[in-house]
Amino acid sequence: MFTGLVDDVGLVERVDVTDAGREFRVRCRYDDLVDGESVACDGVCLTVREKGAGWFTVAAAFMTLERTTLGDWAAGRRVNLERALRLGDRLGGHMVQGHVDAVGTVRSAVVHEDALLIDVAVPDEIDALLVPHGSITLDGVSLTVNALPAPGILQVSIIEYTRRHTTLGDRAAGDGINVEADVIAKHVQRLIAPHLTTRT
Repeated sequence: MFTGLVDDVGLVERVDVTDAGREFRVRCRYDDLVDGESVACDGVCLTVREKGAGWFTVAAAFMTLERTTLGDWAAGRRVNLERALRLGDRLGGHMVQGHVDAVGTVRSAVVHEDALLIDVAVPDEIDALLVPHGSITLDGVSLTVNALPAPGILQVSIIEYTRRHTTLGDRAAGDGINVEADVIAKHVQRLIAPHLTTRT
C-alpha cells in the first residue's frame, strides 16, 4: 500500500531484456532497501531484486509491460518513486495500491497562473469512477481531480511544489501516463453494479 506522495525521483540507468520481460536498474537516494521490498515506480508496485547504496533493480513481466508505460522505458528516464506505507505513517495522499488500471494519454499540459493544468484522456472504465475533487493517481502521484472537461477527459492542477518533486512537469501532449483509480470508488462500483440493471 502507498499514499501517492512521491519521496524521490529516480533515474533509469539500464534496461535489460530477460526471458520473463525486462529488468530495470534505477538510481535513487535510498541506501537501506531490503530484498523483496515493494517500491512504486511511476505508480507500478515492483519488487526489489538487488540493491546497493543509491540503486536497486526491479523486474517487470510481459503483462506489466503491456498494461503500463514500463514497456516504453529507456535508460535516462526519470521515474517517480515511493516506498511502501508503514503502519503508523501519516496518510497524506490517499490509499494507492500500485496496481495500474490503465494507461491514459496526455491531451494537453498548459501553465495557467501558478499551476500546470494537465488534461488526460482515459478509458470509459476509468471515466466512470471519476468525480470532481475526487482522488486519482497519475504516474504514482496522488492528485485531486480538478475538473472533468469532457467525457473521457480528466484534468489535474499541478502546483509548483509537485512539479519540482515529481516527473509530472516533464509530461507533454501525446505522452502515456499510468492511471490508478480510487480503490474505494472501484469497490463501490462493484458492490452496486448488480442493483443498477434496468427494470422493465
